[in-house]
Amino acid sequence: MDRPRRRLEAPIGAATLLLGFEQAVTVTRAGRAPVELVSVFAGPTTTPALGEHGGRLSGIEVLMTPWTAFTLFGTPLYELVDRTLTPDDLPHILGTRRAGDRRGTIGELSTALAALPTWEQRFGLLDEVLVRWSQAGTPSSARVVRAWSELVRTWGAVPVRSLADEVGWSVRQLENRFREQIGLGPKVAARVLRLQRARRLLAQGRGQAETAAICGFYDQAHLSGEFKAMTGCTPREFTRARVLPPVSQPGVPAADRMTGEATSLLLTSTRSSLFSKTGRVR
Repeated sequence: MDRPRRRLEAPIGAATLLLGFEQAVTVTRAGRAPVELVSVFAGPTTTPALGEHGGRLSGIEVLMTPWTAFTLFGTPLYELVDRTLTPDDLPHILGTRRAGDRRGTIGELSTALAALPTWEQRFGLLDEVLVRWSQAGTPSSARVVRAWSELVRTWGAVPVRSLADEVGWSVRQLENRFREQIGLGPKVAARVLRLQRARRLLAQGRGQAETAAICGFYDQAHLSGEFKAMTGCTPREFTRARVLPPVSQPGVPAADRMTGEATSLLLTSTRSSLFSKTGRVR
């Protein structure tokens, strides 16, 4: 693609690490100044983001569970919620390298990946480095992992009290450790996962009333309010935009970041009203 591209990204139950090779991407979130970065880390989110680039973008995007990001970077994830920053600005163990190892930081890893001739070699190197960094990183709690997995399995439907009982903690203990290693509290994480499921069902052609009932919203108005707060548009606007192909690529569907999920909207001039001129989500 040789022309500028704008994409609306909705919250998902994952942290994002983009290992850029050369070109920069500009990311805008409501209430924050735009940032232009080659490599990007985005923590767990509850608000949409606008990503823009000049038409060509090369690199590898790694989606990871929030607790994996906690292990890699050793930073309390509640400090990184709804933030977009250069990965090497984080206080992490990744800078510790072995003798002769030139892949001790994200920037150096990105350079090493870009220099390899094939994608197979790049993915092989990435797997080796991330496994090593994970083994050297901050261990996550098995109880947090269990609680997170149960929330994901139920699409956020399990009550927090039941979740605490399941892992053998008090509600306060669960909330504190969960925020540290997931970033969001259990209730907020449940909201994100519930809306993620709703977007999937709407993209599959389910009606709003049916989707609201399946996903555990009080009613259609509740679904619409949550959708607007976390996606920046109404369910009708989101589903309508997804069936309108980009002007520059007729017939090409939205490029979602997760297989089987409705995570993104490719924005054209007809959809730019979803964002104001300042970049704030309307």
